[in-house]
Amino acid sequence: MFLIAGPCAIENRDITLTTAEALKRIAQDMHIELYFKSSFDKANRTSLSQRGVGMDEGLTILDEVKQTFGLPILTDVHESWQCERVAQVADVIQIPAFLSRQTDLIQAAAKTGKVVNIKKGQFMAPWDMRGAIDKVKEVAPTTPVWLTERGSSFGYGRLVVDMTSLVEMRQFGCPIVFDATHAVQQPSGANGITGGNRAMVPYLMRAAAAVGVDGMFVEVHPNPDNAISDAANQLKLSELRSILERVYEVCR
Repeated sequence: MFLIAGPCAIENRDITLTTAEALKRIAQDMHIELYFKSSFDKANRTSLSQRGVGMDEGLTILDEVKQTFGLPILTDVHESWQCERVAQVADVIQIPAFLSRQTDLIQAAAKTGKVVNIKKGQFMAPWDMRGAIDKVKEVAPTTPVWLTERGSSFGYGRLVVDMTSLVEMRQFGCPIVFDATHAVQQPSGANGITGGNRAMVPYLMRAAAAVGVDGMFVEVHPNPDNAISDAANQLKLSELRSILERVYEVCR
């Protein structure tokens, strides 16, 4: 499995580069293909909150990660006009789960020719992702598509993961990714901001690895409790190596 990892949001240059350096060391030691992920803007939030450094500064920082550490970059977009600019830095353009039905956004990302990672909406069935793939292929038949599972809404403020979704989506012939840290989110579960339970992340990672996925997605932070976004479900950077060792044992 390849690994997608990094802080949820780009908070500043130092945290981003420190995390990227540590992740590269882990990936090299474990012989894992790594994509560095962080978001320049967290636009999909219930309430007003810190959103990150913005596109201009964010892309500058991500480009520094790419040039300094030689890591491919994955980041997300929220509006169609962002795609062409983001493609100048990113190797993978991610469509957030809440926007996974937005035709114009998906097709703008597809036209860049970069890999398009579409996160399955919390409100969508796995077989509905066929339509998202078709939107890409209509305008860019050769653009690669990944599909990412990140849990489904279960009432209010709760997500559950149906592991059979990983099997269902594999029939489309695309690489399948499991987003373990967003799967333990509790939307609006902490007084209007996102809560979560990072203790459950390693168990879901091992379950997905046992079912079989092509990529594993985890957000990590040197001090997640003080992160500006998804503080409750990001993994501690210092604990990632031991978690990955147990997960990758499942694949052997």
